[in-house]
Amino acid sequence: MNTFAKGALIFISISCLSSWLRWRARIADDLERQTSKLEIEEWLKDNRLLDFESAFFSTGYKHLEEFAGLNVYSHPSFQDQVSDEAKEAIAIAIQKLEDKVLMREWLEGQGLEKYLQRKQIKDVQEAKNNIDFRNEAWREYVRVTRKPKTGWLWAILSVVMTIYVAPILVFLITCKFFLDNPRRAFHSFLNFLNLRRPHTTVRRTTNTSFLNYITGRFLDHSKCSLKWEKDTTPVVGELLTFYIFCHRKNGTRYRISDSDKLTVKITLQDIKINPTIEIGEQSGAGPHAAKVTFTVHKAGTYWISVMVKDDHIRGSPFDKIVNPGEVSASNTAFLQHNSTIVLTQGEIQELTVEPRDEFGNVCNQKLNNTYNQYDLQVSEIGDSNNVWSSPVWQVTDELRNKILMHIKMSDRGCFRARATYEGHTLKNGDFSIIVLSGSDAAKVKKNVAKKNFNIWYEAYLRGTSNERYRRPRKVYCYLSPRQLTIKEFYLKIIPKRLYTFRVCPSTKFQFNGVNNECGHPMFAIDDGAQPPIDLASKERDLLAATFTQFLLKNIGGSETFQDKQDFFFQEIQQIHSRRSRSKLNLHIKRSDILESSMRATKHFSTSDWCKNFEIEFAGEEGLDWGGVRREWCELVCCALFSTENKLFKRFKDDNQALVHPNPRRPPHLSKMKYYEFAGKMVGKCLYESSMGQGYRQLVKAKFTRSFLAQLIGLRVSYKYFETDDPDTYVTKIKYILENDVEDLDLVFAEEEYNESGQVETVVDLISNGSNIPVTNDNKMQYLDVLAMYKFSKSTEEEIESFLKGLNDFVPDHLLSIFDENELELLMCGGSTFDLDDFKKNCVIVAGGGYDFNRVLGWFWTVVAGFTQDEMARLLQFTTGCSQLPPGGFSELVPKFQISAVPTYGNLPTAHTCFNQLCLPTYDDLEHLKRSLTLAINEGSEGFGMV
Repeated sequence: MNTFAKGALIFISISCLSSWLRWRARIADDLERQTSKLEIEEWLKDNRLLDFESAFFSTGYKHLEEFAGLNVYSHPSFQDQVSDEAKEAIAIAIQKLEDKVLMREWLEGQGLEKYLQRKQIKDVQEAKNNIDFRNEAWREYVRVTRKPKTGWLWAILSVVMTIYVAPILVFLITCKFFLDNPRRAFHSFLNFLNLRRPHTTVRRTTNTSFLNYITGRFLDHSKCSLKWEKDTTPVVGELLTFYIFCHRKNGTRYRISDSDKLTVKITLQDIKINPTIEIGEQSGAGPHAAKVTFTVHKAGTYWISVMVKDDHIRGSPFDKIVNPGEVSASNTAFLQHNSTIVLTQGEIQELTVEPRDEFGNVCNQKLNNTYNQYDLQVSEIGDSNNVWSSPVWQVTDELRNKILMHIKMSDRGCFRARATYEGHTLKNGDFSIIVLSGSDAAKVKKNVAKKNFNIWYEAYLRGTSNERYRRPRKVYCYLSPRQLTIKEFYLKIIPKRLYTFRVCPSTKFQFNGVNNECGHPMFAIDDGAQPPIDLASKERDLLAATFTQFLLKNIGGSETFQDKQDFFFQEIQQIHSRRSRSKLNLHIKRSDILESSMRATKHFSTSDWCKNFEIEFAGEEGLDWGGVRREWCELVCCALFSTENKLFKRFKDDNQALVHPNPRRPPHLSKMKYYEFAGKMVGKCLYESSMGQGYRQLVKAKFTRSFLAQLIGLRVSYKYFETDDPDTYVTKIKYILENDVEDLDLVFAEEEYNESGQVETVVDLISNGSNIPVTNDNKMQYLDVLAMYKFSKSTEEEIESFLKGLNDFVPDHLLSIFDENELELLMCGGSTFDLDDFKKNCVIVAGGGYDFNRVLGWFWTVVAGFTQDEMARLLQFTTGCSQLPPGGFSELVPKFQISAVPTYGNLPTAHTCFNQLCLPTYDDLEHLKRSLTLAINEGSEGFGMV
């Protein structure tokens, strides 16, 4: 037989042997799985838990040891299938299993696994207390009580296997290993013989090496364990830390590295937390451990999955309960609250307070010493010295983490109330109380229930904010569910309408004391759209109480935003309930999104707009199941409200500034149909949102506050300069407010400039304004008329057209239940910050080294726990603006940058011109968190910025 044939025969023999070994390995794995299953079933049978076999196997655990530490009360597999009584029995069995596993692990770690006596030692603590290695009596006890595990036959067989069979198998397997990967095997062999050492840090042998499988020196996920730094239940805002200890198959400690692919996933429902993971020596717990740190601001049960190369460690996923923090008065509020409440004399009124912590979590507050924590101070209008608290309220019960407050007023009149917690005013703790007699309360109830309204009250008009009458004028206040009208009669028969106010939240009553001239209680009415008026009437309380009841009926019974939003959506559905929701196909050109969309909807009626649009982009395939419609809506909003298209403009040359209708748009956009179409698109978004969360559609724009105020009928004042046109506010408005204007030569006129910077025209702000100088006495009037011209009169037609389209979906009386900030929240949603978007579009300036990379990891951990308000402060600190462009972080110019600075322990600084955040070096994550929080809270408006 030649050499080639011999080699082929040897190769075939080795291949057959390798195949046989793989087959035996698969058989062994199957046998191990079957054995583990039988072991689990035997344990279930011993503990009388066979009825819950399906729940245990649905957890995905394959070994009995993995059930040790399982929380049966929170694990998803036991939520619906197991009763509370059965969970208690299962928890007891799992606790016994955990004690047994811990005892065995401890004995194995001490090299005493062969001395495990089930009957004599019940748990690990008892084992630790009883076993004394230096006690001769213990060794004698072990020698006498242990049972021999091997006989003579097994000893002879072991010697034969060791001398003859084992070397042959080792030789054949080693040959196969060398033939499969000779270079890798050779290097492993050299490392094993200690003949080849790398020049850098010695790296551990890989898990797949043959030697590790022989000796059991590879990482075993079932041997890894998790330990929390603190055993106490944490609260929101705290820094949470746990350690992952890694062991080999043979029970010895394992040196972990990045190549082991340790992953940690922390979730609370749909919230994902990004932790900081420090591997090995970085963790401070030794090379065999990993340190995981994170912080959360939402209370609840967090699920923590720890995996090594896609395999869960023992006990994973773990659960960790995070409790809410202490009660914060600034977030604690009344539910179903109103700025004015109407009470009946001598009757009890119940109010509900919901305690919340600083992060908005509902607190599980007990009623211990509640009287010392909550207080309600009441004073009569016009007599602020007479303040009382304890006789008018009491806490009676705790219901679903809510405090019930009972108020009982014995005197009629109008009062001012202030609710506090530990001396601090609650979020909506300032409100008015109107107390009526029983007969007056019945009269108000009867007036509100009328179908034909002819309700009027006699009063005296004392003047307005701009004019004070020498002699009060007798007027009549007519009240209906929609409006309050002030009329005056000539010759007692000829009516003249003086003022009209809408019955909406923006119309405010301001209560004053008794007028000495006529002896009647005084009050003022201000709706934000016209100058406030001062009145006096003996029937003031009846008028205000009736107005309040009509208002509550119009807004759904509560002035809180969430309650008004729910009422708004219900009313929109009711208004359009008879309109068809059938599908309507629209063919749109993506390249000409605005014009093609306007052409497609040109002849649509309101009923057509209410249908369920199915969008088909020209030249694109795909069915619209809702996603294409949402994309079309976003693209159209971007085309309408982007300043690049010139329909809307910004008062500041900044892509983060707010948008406002543009009166100086190009000639091809001069027609009002574009603004009417924009109003219809906003109305369509609101209508779709009322259909439910699955249809929720937000408007991708950030409008100026003055524009939103005009949509709900409020008047424009100089205060809107601060948010809408900050440059003019800083350079002009603020200076006029704080300084003498007599020498500025200002007149009631405004100069308009062309693109080259030359004066194009001079516009009178009031009649003959060019000849009326601005003085210290009339400068407030000048600022208001300047704001009216800038924000309102110059865009009057555009706003009217926008409202025309919007009112096809939403009538004025529903829009008016919100203020301008709430309207933006309703249409555009909150200013949410996406952490993934932040990371993706953040530029990391190179050159920081190892320390900076560690600080950067801590930074992402801290930011992951920020509230939306804290994120806004971070953005304000770094960029100078607390709001993102409509497209998020990707549209920031320049990009958000993070760089290192060669300092230690200082507060972070920022270059707002470059949107750059500079992070010094810190010792630990807690130090960074304190410094960053201090910087953004104290320096968001100048501190630390350069």
